[in-house]
Amino acid sequence: MKALKNIFVGFLVSFIGSIPLGYLNVVGFEIYSKLGMNSLVFFLLGVIFVEMFVIYFTLIFAKQLVNNKKLMKIIDFFAVFFLLILGYSFYANSNQTVEEQGILEKYAMYSPFLIGVFLNCINFLQLPFWTGWNLYLINGNYISIVKKLKLYYVSGTLIGTFFGMLTLVLVLNTLSQNTTSFSKYVMPVIIPSFFVILAFVQMVKVYKKYYRNKVTL
Repeated sequence: MKALKNIFVGFLVSFIGSIPLGYLNVVGFEIYSKLGMNSLVFFLLGVIFVEMFVIYFTLIFAKQLVNNKKLMKIIDFFAVFFLLILGYSFYANSNQTVEEQGILEKYAMYSPFLIGVFLNCINFLQLPFWTGWNLYLINGNYISIVKKLKLYYVSGTLIGTFFGMLTLVLVLNTLSQNTTSFSKYVMPVIIPSFFVILAFVQMVKVYKKYYRNKVTL
């Protein structure tokens, strides 16, 4: 019973957490639209391969990671620049064709699995995300991490991430095929704007977390 509970909770948290539009989902959408379903599946397998280690180790060392305030501060600040760079990257490549060696042609040169591994390796935002969730689930007794039970939880999260990202990519592809304006504005306008907004939200979080109390004093 505890094993099934761990799988279900892990799946639910990961599925919902993977649906909000992020750069991995955007890249997955681009790979699917240009390279097909097989490439997308291997890309997603590469993503969850890295996530498997991230979730497992943050599950074990969650409390130690949160207590390392210096590391968490570096991650919080880096996230701002990381999101801005992503926004600019998609904007800069939005007007390039495949013949101009845009971002998609670079993907075609490598295995989608390796691209998924690489991009998720530099996805530093998942560290505080999973650290926070794992602490919450453990402290609330929503999951049990005794012996092999932690493996059931990790399995549930990986399944949730895979199907959450797959669902969003297919929805984005449907929208792009049925809505001309979506295809026209998604890469040069919508996606870069989304990352800029995320960067602004992250800056607000950084200010509240590290500077608001100092200013008040």
